[in-house]
Amino acid sequence: MGNYRRDYEWGRVYFLTQVTYGRQGWLCREEARSQLRQAINQVRQKYPFQIDAFVLLPDHFHGVWTLPEGKGDFLVRMQLIKTYVTRWIGEDLRLDLPVSASREKRRERNLWQRQFWEHRVRDEKEFAAYCDYIHINPVKHGLCKSPTDWQWSTVHKFIEKGSYPPNWNTVSTGYHLDVGLLGGNDGGTIGGWGVGGGALCGCCDGPNGGS
Repeated sequence: MGNYRRDYEWGRVYFLTQVTYGRQGWLCREEARSQLRQAINQVRQKYPFQIDAFVLLPDHFHGVWTLPEGKGDFLVRMQLIKTYVTRWIGEDLRLDLPVSASREKRRERNLWQRQFWEHRVRDEKEFAAYCDYIHINPVKHGLCKSPTDWQWSTVHKFIEKGSYPPNWNTVSTGYHLDVGLLGGNDGGTIGGWGVGGGALCGCCDGPNGGS
């Protein structure tokens, strides 16, 4: 598998989806992108995790994360990310959706759905399928015609590294990720993200999602 991570343990890899409350489309606003990126990087300082693939859409985001050995509590990481974003820009977003009584009782705002969707990635084939799914997602939702047209996606990094061909589009070519070309990850910030056969995800393919 070339220079693919030799210390990779599939029990520590997760596909994750977080949706906004009421599917409000605020995530791609400039201030939201900036604060979400800052929140993720701040959480990673105390609770490290590797971002293998990521896409940001107006009302949800998908990611594949690898957690450190023995530190597999992704729930804490996701909760902190949501808490920081809510604290930093909850008032500034001026979202109109009313807060339910249950949310008021829990002192929750109207930014995020309380729960998030997760799946443990079991092997390289599933890892490749989730990466493809993440990068084609803006096309599935009608936001662009090609994955490379969408700015807030790691598809550009995958192409830069040679994991995808320059014209990658799994819908038209049937191409799947060559996991052998992924290489390592320096564990730094989220690179260029945020700068100018079956249902894989309950968010997009489930009864409340749709493509």
